[in-house]
Amino acid sequence: MKSIIGIGNALTDVLAVLPNDDLLKRFHLPIGSMQLVDEGTILKIWNVLKEMGVENVPGGCAANTISGTAIFGMSSAFIGKVGDDDIGRLFKTMQEQNGVKPKLLIGKASSGRAMVLITPPNSERTFADYLGAALELVPEDLKKEDFVGYDYLHIEGYLVQNQSLIRRAVEIGSELGMTISIDLASYNVVESNNAFLHDIVSHYIDIVFANETEAQAFTKTTPDKAIHEIAKLCKIAVVKLGKQGSMIKSGNEFHYFEAWPANTIDATGAGDLYAAGFFYALANDMPLKVCGEVASIISAKVVEVIGPKVDVPRWRAAKQEIKALMRQYKANI
Repeated sequence: MKSIIGIGNALTDVLAVLPNDDLLKRFHLPIGSMQLVDEGTILKIWNVLKEMGVENVPGGCAANTISGTAIFGMSSAFIGKVGDDDIGRLFKTMQEQNGVKPKLLIGKASSGRAMVLITPPNSERTFADYLGAALELVPEDLKKEDFVGYDYLHIEGYLVQNQSLIRRAVEIGSELGMTISIDLASYNVVESNNAFLHDIVSHYIDIVFANETEAQAFTKTTPDKAIHEIAKLCKIAVVKLGKQGSMIKSGNEFHYFEAWPANTIDATGAGDLYAAGFFYALANDMPLKVCGEVASIISAKVVEVIGPKVDVPRWRAAKQEIKALMRQYKANI
């Protein structure tokens, strides 16, 4: 089976289910967005949340995907930077427990945290991120030898605050002949860095993952048209539509997938685990139609729990469903 290495912000998610959007308004956080905040602001938000009850879960877009591929059984590694503190040590321990090979550097600042604020009525997620040590990851930290031996390189778009870092990563991946993918992260990240992202996708990226708002921001058109525009720039375009399913296009090949049934309570991590399922199927030489179905199965499991960590019973059920799907495909060829 093929292997994968990811690079992204090493963040610990602080998950909070809010009764309304009052806190978002108080801290000027547009619903559904990702906003970078300073340490002072994150502490103010924390002081409000800690009275409500929260859950700490190691997260970050690429890290969630890589944890998923590791649990699926792929050889998986992650590059990031944490602080010399308990949160950083927790992050590393949890990655190791999931089977990831962490390649974590130690920064001067404290470890990064992402406040994941979940609001009614549709469990919309709004992020307030303090990157901390994650922001200290620089191009010089990336060593070619850390990438050697991996087939896929997965990059999260949130790293775009350091464009030279992403460029260094894709240059190494390209030099090594890796299949390179990027998750576009957030619509406001795309809007602020559209020219750079277009340049990177056009010259280096093989696979683009985007949700409907990110795809729309990237192409300035509707999601149903956006996937065709993205597919012109890379080998495989993936547009996730939430409860409406997902689309995959490669060349003249196009597939639409309905969302798998789920009792949705929180969409945190759904896109990240979708990518993990996609990579797992792709690493097993499955066609795109099967890759999309596998991705849909695991993303349906994570929306049934709070946060990006699927529990053991749901992982077990997902693996059984996925193995059955793959066996059926192999039996029909």
